[in-house]
Amino acid sequence: MHHRHTSRVTAAALAAVAATLSLTVCQTASATAARTAPTPKAPAATVAAAATPRAAHATGSTEAARSAPAHDTSRSTPACTAKALEASAYQAAVRPRGTGTGAAVVQFTNVSSAACVLRGHPTVAGAGNGSPQRSVPLKVTPKGTAATVRLAPHGKAWLKLTFVQVQGEADGYCVSGATPSVFPTLVVGLPGAGKHQVALDDGLFAECDNKVTATAVSAVKPA
Repeated sequence: MHHRHTSRVTAAALAAVAATLSLTVCQTASATAARTAPTPKAPAATVAAAATPRAAHATGSTEAARSAPAHDTSRSTPACTAKALEASAYQAAVRPRGTGTGAAVVQFTNVSSAACVLRGHPTVAGAGNGSPQRSVPLKVTPKGTAATVRLAPHGKAWLKLTFVQVQGEADGYCVSGATPSVFPTLVVGLPGAGKHQVALDDGLFAECDNKVTATAVSAVKPA
């Protein structure tokens, strides 16, 4: 009797131990599986779609900044009016040999309170007896390329007139055989900036053939 009871107890104990081991193994396996399971990731297409608009926006902004033209102040500055300019003239240092005027520099000064621009080659006429109503147009040969010149208040710009020179002494003569012309003043016009009557600071304008070579108005003073 005692032997059979002991066997039953032992069998029950072994069954309990086996059950406990089985439960432990199952819990351990579940925990291991939970730790090693990969974290879910968003599909690659979704990530790319989310990033693409931002990248495109950044790229577009960069390209726009690169292609944006620099602001050109001369385009927003008005042309100088005749009233905004004061014109004067003096004999050029570099001129053809002869006894006439040879060459003259015409200076334009912005006497207004606002910036303005000048551009182009001039028209030129000799004022007969100093009167613009008796002007004699001179045939102008343009020299050089025209560029826009911005004049701040009190700013200056220049152009140079080179004449067919008078030769000889006294009243002189023209190589072409024409009679020399003498003008107390010239009437010099600029595109969009009116016409201006100028006299030399010393002497008269003496020239031949009613021809003149003229540079475009420039921010650089000619010799």
